[in-house]
Amino acid sequence: MSDILTQQSCEACRADATPVSAEELAQLLPQLPQWRIVQPTGTDQIQRCFVFGNFAQALAFTQRVGALAEEVGHHPALLTEWGKVTVTWWSHEMGGLHRNDLIMAAKTDLLYPAEG
Repeated sequence: MSDILTQQSCEACRADATPVSAEELAQLLPQLPQWRIVQPTGTDQIQRCFVFGNFAQALAFTQRVGALAEEVGHHPALLTEWGKVTVTWWSHEMGGLHRNDLIMAAKTDLLYPAEG
């Protein structure tokens, strides 16, 4: 995981914001090795599944991610199941990936592992 990304802040994102370029994505993705690009609706998104020993730990992690999202006003899709949480970041306003999403993925990594 990259200190470069975790030390950055999200910027306000609008519908006309510039998406992350292919070159920037190629440079930054290796710093987020457990994240993958997915396109469940035809829109680039970055996703990772976090594994836990039980539902309580997964739920506690979901709450920490939610608190982080609220701090910056940028919200992921969160799927909480027994023993795992799937986190998906993308910039809804612009319909794709912005540097903010990579920053938030790196900051999400800082919340894990964590004891529930």
